[in-house]
Formats: sequence, structure tokens, C-alpha cells
Amino acid sequence: MVMKTSEDSRPTDGVAGAATPWPADIKMRAAGLDFYYGGKQALHSIALQVPTGRITALIGPSGCGKTTFLRILNRMYETVPQARPDGEVLLDGEDIFSLDVVNLRRRVGMVFQKPNPFPKSIFDNIAYGLRINGMGGKGTMAEAVEKSLRRAALWDEVKDQLHKSAYALSGGQQQRLCIARALAVEPEVLLLDEPCSALDPIATAKIEELLFNLKDACTMVIVTHNMQQAARSADFTGFFLMGRLIEFNKTAVIFKTPARKETEDYITGRFG
Repeated sequence: MVMKTSEDSRPTDGVAGAATPWPADIKMRAAGLDFYYGGKQALHSIALQVPTGRITALIGPSGCGKTTFLRILNRMYETVPQARPDGEVLLDGEDIFSLDVVNLRRRVGMVFQKPNPFPKSIFDNIAYGLRINGMGGKGTMAEAVEKSLRRAALWDEVKDQLHKSAYALSGGQQQRLCIARALAVEPEVLLLDEPCSALDPIATAKIEELLFNLKDACTMVIVTHNMQQAARSADFTGFFLMGRLIEFNKTAVIFKTPARKETEDYITGRFG
């Protein structure tokens, strides 16, 4: 698949004013996206397409804008006073800034850098989102919880302790629990902000395997400082620098034959 980053985010069929259906191979698209924290501009003219059913990694030095971009995708920035976007972000062709934010965050879930289980049991952590969204699927809540834990490759480890505190789990298990909690409401997109940064190599490997196995179920965007993780896990990679998207392409291209010198310098450790 050839990715384009045109400012024109709505494809046409060659007839003036006529738009073609939203392409099935693109899940989200940003075009001409600027972002401000008060009077400070953090992102400049970002144009990026997120492919459906793939893992997209965002890399770059600290403070380059990649986490800010991630938080825009489900409007998490709205918790920050005077933070505002300018530009377009579409989800299946719909303007995310016009959607109900609760519905948007159900469709576009998020997992944070540090595991943040609720002070509840393992079972209630998963059931929480299902309850507040009036979900549970066909069958019982217990079946829905089991399904989510299985999808997060955690069921076999916790099936006999579902009513124990989530805080009793290891760090890696807590992160998979948070992923299971996000998956419980069947999101279309899952955003992950450095989900393995606090984990040991064994736990990291389990998370990476989990993400690979989830690609058929949802589209993922992951922020990572780990170049090896991006190279192993992602289908596409975007390199951010000083609030700009410097380069975006298939991961193999970014790591082997980057088009921009800045990208090559960062990947080879010359800066960052």
C-alpha cells in the first residue's frame, strides 16, 4: 500500500465536487493539523493516514509532538486548559471534532504509559466500561469479561483470582489488564502511549505479541522510544521532530532506506 499525506483528505472520483466512498484501507486521517497549548504551537501542518488493521508507530525524541498527536486522535487533550487543535482529523470519514466525545472514546480507546488499573477487582476493571456503555454482548457479563481477558492473553493467568484486587497483579499483567479493559468495549482503534516503557523484556515481549495478534480486531497507533520495538511491531512508522511529521512510510523503508537525513540521524543514534 502506498501512503499519501495530501492536505486534501477527501478523495474525489474525478468528477468536480463528487467524493468517493471513504477508502477501506484507511481508518483515520489527519490533514493540515496544527495544535496549540495556549499561545505555544506544538504541532505544525501534520498530514498522516492511519491504515486499517495495521500497527502504526510514532517515533521521535522527547517533546517532538508524537504523544500530543496521539491524544488528539480521541480528544484526550480536552482535559488540558487552553489546548486546541486547528485542522482536520477524520475517523472513517467523520470529523472527530464533531462527534460526541464519549462515543469517540469508545470507538478510539487509549492505553497509557503507566498501567492505571482502577482500585477494583480484576473482574470489575473489565466490567466497568461495559456497564457504563450499556454493553455486555449476548450472554452474561462474566462471558464478556472472559472474552476481553482472553483477547489480552491474560485469562489463563487470572481466571482463578478474578475477584482479587487488580493491584495484586505484576506491572506487565496490569498493563495487559488495561488493554483488556480498553478492548472490552470493542474499540475500532487502540492508541498506546509507550505501553512497555516501564516493563521488563519478558513482559514487553508479551505485550508485543498481544498487539500483533490484535491486528485483525482493531487498528493500533503506538508511541514508542524503542527503535527495536517499532521495527519489530509496526507495519508503518512516522518520525516526528520539533512538532512536525518529517517522514511517514512502511516501517521497513523508514529503518532501511529513509528519505530524510533527519530520520536517518535519529534512527542511527546521531541525535535524540
